[in-house]
Amino acid sequence: MKRSTFLILSVAGVCGAVLHAAAWSVNNFLMTGPKAYLTYSSSVAAGAHSGMEECKFQFGWERWNCPESALQLSTHNRLRSATRETSFVHAISSAGVMYTLTRNCSMGDFESCGCDDSRNGRVGGRGWVWGGCSDNVEFGERISKLFVDALETGHDTRALINLHNNEVGRLAVKATMKRACKCHGVSGSCSIQTCWLQLAEFREIGNYLKIKYDQAHKLEMDKRRMRAGNSADSRGATAETFHHVHATELVFLEDSPDYCTRNASLGHHGTEGRECLQTGKNLSQWEKRSCRRLCTECGLRVEERRTEVVASCNCKFHWCCTVRCEQCRQLVAKHFCARRDTAAAVPNHIKRRNKGHKR
Repeated sequence: MKRSTFLILSVAGVCGAVLHAAAWSVNNFLMTGPKAYLTYSSSVAAGAHSGMEECKFQFGWERWNCPESALQLSTHNRLRSATRETSFVHAISSAGVMYTLTRNCSMGDFESCGCDDSRNGRVGGRGWVWGGCSDNVEFGERISKLFVDALETGHDTRALINLHNNEVGRLAVKATMKRACKCHGVSGSCSIQTCWLQLAEFREIGNYLKIKYDQAHKLEMDKRRMRAGNSADSRGATAETFHHVHATELVFLEDSPDYCTRNASLGHHGTEGRECLQTGKNLSQWEKRSCRRLCTECGLRVEERRTEVVASCNCKFHWCCTVRCEQCRQLVAKHFCARRDTAAAVPNHIKRRNKGHKR
């Protein structure tokens, strides 16, 4: 099936009900083809949504926190950006679509898909054989490619980078799969095991790709040859660059902008008004440093606000069989990034010098 046969549509028109509660836009993320593929459109929408929700979790306490505009992938001059952050968006979205399609296949949601039993009966290792019902990742990979990769209609370097990062996301789904086994033998001796492959939790895939994001490789392109457009010289420069890139490595083309400050044209909201963490149970070192990273290092101050929280308390079990709770109110301290006062920002020696000056 040729890629050109697909018609790109808006999610709002195809799967509005699925994405009604989503806080982000995935315009032009779905497409239609033969009627058979319309069966998968809701799974594609749900997969893209889960990918972006995972993106928000992974970057929740960073300056760039996967905003609503993240999947629109456009810049002020109408050229799609190819930053480190964009590479993660492509990977996690592609992984989310493949993951959801694979899971729904295993759950029997599609008539044309079932378990992967291609290896059943083969010896897998000492004391175990392949069997059971493995998740059909080959199906998820094939269908997700039809939907996601078909969006890249260009032949420029950015399109190739996006396709590469899409594939990194799909490979992450495969790389994190788990082997599950069932024992067989007399009186539970477990003399032999039957094993199959199943999807990991999607959070584990997010963690895997976050490491890939931290290790992402910037491509150094020959700008002179790239300016040749879609010529053989330009394509040769791109091919030479990708020749040294590993299939599981995220790549990007340009440095990230300053995410501290608001830039409406780029869709960056800045860190002013963002919540950060200073105290709390089981905080990681990364979370504990969020106020410094989001506020102090961006020229903002940390402002404490008292917020009233209503929660269930004094719960009691009543026979039989209900639990009744009271509603308790308590003040909770939260911290946010706020602008520094102009007076406070003036150095002390300047304050002393101007102390007696009057007009």
